[in-house]
Amino acid sequence: MSTETLPKDDALSQLVLRDQDHECEGFGPSKVCVRVVAVAALPTRFGPFRIVAFWNNRDGKEHVALVHGDVVGGAEVPVRLHSECLTGDVMGSLRCDCRDQLTEGLAAIRREQRGVLLYLRQEGRGIGLINKIRAYALQEQGLDTVEANLALGFRDDERDYAVAAHMLWSLQLRSIRLITNNPEKMRQLTQHGVNVAGRIPHVIPPNEHNRFYLETKARRSGHFIDLAELAPLAEAPRLMEQSDPVVVEGMPEPLPGK
Repeated sequence: MSTETLPKDDALSQLVLRDQDHECEGFGPSKVCVRVVAVAALPTRFGPFRIVAFWNNRDGKEHVALVHGDVVGGAEVPVRLHSECLTGDVMGSLRCDCRDQLTEGLAAIRREQRGVLLYLRQEGRGIGLINKIRAYALQEQGLDTVEANLALGFRDDERDYAVAAHMLWSLQLRSIRLITNNPEKMRQLTQHGVNVAGRIPHVIPPNEHNRFYLETKARRSGHFIDLAELAPLAEAPRLMEQSDPVVVEGMPEPLPGK
């Protein structure tokens, strides 16, 4: 049965069948090739998504896409690239804005008719967890995040978005609107043949622990961040935490203390 004869919501599952024997020349200098290997429903605190798992031929890292709405074959699909951050995403570290970026990215996509968040296993901007903690130790001695990476022998950002480009190609996205403040993401995706039709700003209010980190990203790495326009710390919105009650669309908000 061809994809054209199936319901739209089954198009993602058909990608698994399509990719069973997929091989290609790959994307980027490392010739990374990915396959869609599994698709399932994923209810979240932000609403329902479908999660798409990818295999790749370069390493053992397992990347995923969280998909909202009908995206296969779509144009100008909102897309967020999020790189793994154990300390931020899982442990709620205030040294970075990664968890806030992830939660706001998912919420932003849910506000659209459709969209995709790619969760990329590129811990520590590509240097890995151990080296990220080494970089933290250097930052405690006075280096900024860029200087710490350089002191460890890395570039300021070691992430390679060739795998993201192939994932978007596998989802058959004709063009995207990238949710980002990072011009390097736009440059690399365009270099790898992705049609980036526009950018959606991704504004995250700073806190007292990560303000210098955000300033460094703007000053040293060219991120589109205007700290002067961000809300003051006292006015920053409270982000939903694990202990907060689950919010389900259509249900009344819980009473205080419930």
